[in-house]
Amino acid sequence: MSEIETYLERVRAILRDAETSQAAVMEKAAGVLAAAIAEKHSIWTFGTGHAGILAMELYYRTGGLALINYLPAPGLVMDVMPPTLTTDMERLAGYGKALIAAHPVKAGDVMILHSVSGRNAVPVDAALYAKEAGACTICLTNLKTSASVPSRHESGKRLYQVCDLVIDNCGAYGDAELEIQGFSGRVAPTSTAVGAALLNAVVARTVALLVEKNIVPPVFVSSNVPGGDEHNAKIMREHGGQIHYM
Repeated sequence: MSEIETYLERVRAILRDAETSQAAVMEKAAGVLAAAIAEKHSIWTFGTGHAGILAMELYYRTGGLALINYLPAPGLVMDVMPPTLTTDMERLAGYGKALIAAHPVKAGDVMILHSVSGRNAVPVDAALYAKEAGACTICLTNLKTSASVPSRHESGKRLYQVCDLVIDNCGAYGDAELEIQGFSGRVAPTSTAVGAALLNAVVARTVALLVEKNIVPPVFVSSNVPGGDEHNAKIMREHGGQIHYM
């Protein structure tokens, strides 16, 4: 079996594990999101470094919920140069609180945070301050890693220890999955591929729950299909109070 086949099978195996072990918490997360949307609250996503890729995956997305607001973090996304700046910045005490305070996160909102290690100051600060503002916090993390490394936050806690709901991405310690014969290190992380699948599954369940409540889900369609622009503009007009990126 080649490394291509091995990696893809590993991703499938992790998804099967997560489908079983994380089903209950994912159902709870979808329920929280559906209730927040029904009550006219907003959804936020946050992540630093590569973890921010999943925060961006969920917002302004074809087939995604229009009410999901990406919370940008200057200095913490992968378009900064040098990229090592993100490593330093995510350890900066107080910055997470400042980022949340700069946005209208309020009671009844939901904050989805992604961090593989969950150990750095910024995501922990962000979660704590979002909770202080009255938001429900949901984190996606790697428990094998996070439970095994010390916190860099002044509280001594990691992200999974301060959030209301915790979804484990079920990946390997340190994220990289494969060993290559003749090479001492490990390659091929799974957190992005698996995490995107898990979060989009939660979104799909959220939409189903809204339909069950007789609520029309505010879901974007592609702007590249006929009628897409008009559909999306209508959603943004109708839900302007919950959308904060326009």
